[in-house]
Amino acid sequence: MMTNAVEIKNLTKKYKDFTLDDITLNLPSGCIMGLIGENGAGKSTTLKLILNMISRDGGEIKLFGKDNRESIKLAKEDIGVVPDEIGIPVSLNAKQVGKIMANIFKNWDEKVYSNYLEKLAVPEKKKFQALSRGMKMKLGIAIAMSHDPKLLILDEPTSGLDPVVRDEVVDMFNDFTRDENHSILISSHIVSDLEKLCDYIAFLHKGKLMLCEEKDRLKEEYRIVRGSKEDISDIPESAVIGKKVTPYGVEAIVHKNAVPSGAEAGAVDIEQLFVFMVRKEG
Repeated sequence: MMTNAVEIKNLTKKYKDFTLDDITLNLPSGCIMGLIGENGAGKSTTLKLILNMISRDGGEIKLFGKDNRESIKLAKEDIGVVPDEIGIPVSLNAKQVGKIMANIFKNWDEKVYSNYLEKLAVPEKKKFQALSRGMKMKLGIAIAMSHDPKLLILDEPTSGLDPVVRDEVVDMFNDFTRDENHSILISSHIVSDLEKLCDYIAFLHKGKLMLCEEKDRLKEEYRIVRGSKEDISDIPESAVIGKKVTPYGVEAIVHKNAVPSGAEAGAVDIEQLFVFMVRKEG
């Protein structure tokens, strides 16, 4: 029986001008889930709630089968976190940070940490304040992965990285989850990274979970259809996920079973699916 690294049920958090509304999702062990959403959709709020950095107004969160409010301190060793802003004293360099982390985490592995610094080209003796945003993010990734965590929680970890380094980081995360006891929950607006990386995709929009599904099933279930307004009007409205009308015709994402015979239909990528769903929701 597959266990879940993270279980969220009916999670709610209310602010004056924003509500994270009744979120339910599970991240199975050994898998990678991508949280996709525009800025302000609720991605960072969800991650902070999981880490018990802020209190929830309703619902349940379990980490490794236990309520996160009770287990988060015990689970510190088992969770590697890369926040959107890496919080390290500005005068420290990467080598000094490693020595401090060795006193924080029982399973800290200095050799693994040094290997990650080398692989990601992070200078060991340059002060944190002198590092670029991308370099700070790489240091955060190296720290998170060097104490043998079972779960990585990553908030926009590829932001600020150039495409070549982003590709290397994606490979590192893939290697991490080859161990079936390792899982990753990652938020990003760079959907192409998540499409390469993730087993599951969750769409957040204005605080609501629009869908949470296996990536391959999503790509199998939907098609993008191109044609005239008349062509698209033949498709039942209930089967249309979203559409875009231009002077040259209409593009619509539809359930594959509703594609009209003879219509021009192609595969859907995750970014298209998200954009079309958001457009429909408004």
